[in-house]
Order: sequence, then C-alpha cells, then structure tokens
Amino acid sequence: MIFVCYPRCTTCQKAKNWLEANGIDFEERNIKENNPTIEELKDWHKKSGLPLKKFFNTSGLLYKELKLKEKLPTMSEDEQYSLLASDGMIVKRPILIGDGFVLVGFKETDWEAVL
Repeated sequence: MIFVCYPRCTTCQKAKNWLEANGIDFEERNIKENNPTIEELKDWHKKSGLPLKKFFNTSGLLYKELKLKEKLPTMSEDEQYSLLASDGMIVKRPILIGDGFVLVGFKETDWEAVL
C-alpha cells in the first residue's frame, strides 16, 4: 500500500499512527515532495468511486487563496486534474492506495471497514 501524506498534517499523523498500531505495512510518500501526476489522480479517482471534488483540500490555504470554491464548478475534469497535479497542497490527504481501493482523507471507521 502507498500512504500519500504531508508529514506536518495532524490528520496524516493520526492516520499513520493508526496504520502502525494496526500492523499495516505501507510505503510513505510525501505529497509536497512527490506530487501526484495527472495519470495517478485519474486512476485513484476511478478506483475511489468518489466525486473528483473530494480530492481537493477544501480547508487548505491554497484552495482558499485560489478561490477554488467559486472556480471548481465551472472547470472541466481535465482542468481539475491539472490543477490537482500542479501542487500537492491542493490535494486532500492522506490518501491510501491499496490493491483495488483508494481511501481519501482519514475516517477511522471507513479505514477499518476496508482494511
């Protein structure tokens, strides 16, 4: 499994601690240093079954600075993928990519159900 996170994010830290406490092996990937590509985002989006909007970090500073709440509804899916791939801080985290599933954000009950 790949655990995509931002190490300074408290939610990511909680998720990492949860994975370790439950003995789940994972490979950690820092989203700020190794931003997801458009191809990865498309694949993760498809596997997650979630609306693309759920991949945006709506509480992040960059999201607010770029006024994405107003802009996203008028953007095409390709434009949204390009924007997400442009800066890891726009992407909601953590993301856990496993065999046939993708979890976005950390909700312990959701993670327990899948893992």
